Amino acid sequence: MAAKSAQAKRTTGVGQLSLVEHALCPLDSRSSLVDNLVFDAEYHYYADSDSKRSARARVFCPLGLSAADELYLWGLLALTLLQPNPEPELFATPHWCLRQLGVINQMNKRGGRQYKQFAEAIRRLSAVTYMNDGFYDPIREEHRRVSFRFFSYSLPVDLESSRSWRIAWDPIFFEMVQAAAGHFRFDLAVYRELDAASRRLFLFVSKVLPRRSHLNALRLEHVAVNILGFSPSVATRDMKVKVSKCLQNLIDLHVLSDAEVFKTAPGRYFVRLSRGPYFAQKSQRAYIASAEDSPLFETLQQIGFEEAAAARLIAKFPTRLLSEWSDITQAAIERFGVSYFHKSPMAYLVDSVTKASTGNRTAPDWWQDLKRAERQEMQMSVESQRVFTQIRAELFGDATDVGESAKRGNTQLASVSQILRNGL
Repeated sequence: MAAKSAQAKRTTGVGQLSLVEHALCPLDSRSSLVDNLVFDAEYHYYADSDSKRSARARVFCPLGLSAADELYLWGLLALTLLQPNPEPELFATPHWCLRQLGVINQMNKRGGRQYKQFAEAIRRLSAVTYMNDGFYDPIREEHRRVSFRFFSYSLPVDLESSRSWRIAWDPIFFEMVQAAAGHFRFDLAVYRELDAASRRLFLFVSKVLPRRSHLNALRLEHVAVNILGFSPSVATRDMKVKVSKCLQNLIDLHVLSDAEVFKTAPGRYFVRLSRGPYFAQKSQRAYIASAEDSPLFETLQQIGFEEAAAARLIAKFPTRLLSEWSDITQAAIERFGVSYFHKSPMAYLVDSVTKASTGNRTAPDWWQDLKRAERQEMQMSVESQRVFTQIRAELFGDATDVGESAKRGNTQLASVSQILRNGL
């Protein structure tokens, strides 16, 4: 049962319903991995049964953003929400995260290419600021103006350390993702098989096709540019080829039963999609977490606990408290060596977390100093925060519709990019 649960967990991703309506960055890595990237996208929604409106999204990526980074965004969300009592923080080693996401197997060692890619993706994603003037809030059941970041992080300066990484989700973002009407689950194994453009289309249809059997008329340009992230400068004939390739990839995996790009008038092309048998085969069984699936399980084993003892600790103590004292114990091992402990690291952890749970022990001063040093290493400068404050005022100080934005072309983007370049 535990093995099946772990396998289910590794192959589950979580998507946010509004975010998958559009791309988060260009598909072209030459455009997306530049510093101070600002990306525009739009999509349509119905405020009521008859009123069609446009939502404008802007994604600010000071360190750039890769379409491949989205695997880690959706995967980390899933790993957070699949915990028994989800909190807006995830304490886990990169090794555990990558194994759960199916990026590496049990035999991969630390320090490899996958770990470097993961660390770089986390860094880029943490710097993103997302704004949208028509984002659906599932808690308030209305479309609202929003501005949020995805997450912040705290991790050891030495990436070879065995200590856990801390991912702290933005409270506004996490609140809307955690709501039952704010997210959907998808098959991460299928997602990993696809190229970046097909992944985005897979998430889009995973949102809309469970509720309907067909989508009959999506503008080709909207699919190619806003949903998939191709450049608007791509010729229509090339858009047809690129989108058709993505459609065929999903047909091959039975996500779509049929799809086509069709012409209604000179220069006007649309995309038609039909739901495939993949959606009928999806398991709806609820995921039941076990101690072995906790990110703390691996950490406790590294400290020296056997499986049964690690499981008992996870069941007995609150996750946040156990995470903190596990990190203190690992930091002490790395900083002072095993001789620091009177008996053993395991005895120190059990004694500390037991007393801390009753309010009779606090974290040592040296660990607080270490955390402060790590925060200073990662935090944005005061000048960078001033830049983002200026950008928010510029964009949301007065309501400018998407049409007017399009008329301005790249003028606004160049202006904001210059502010970011000078400020960062």
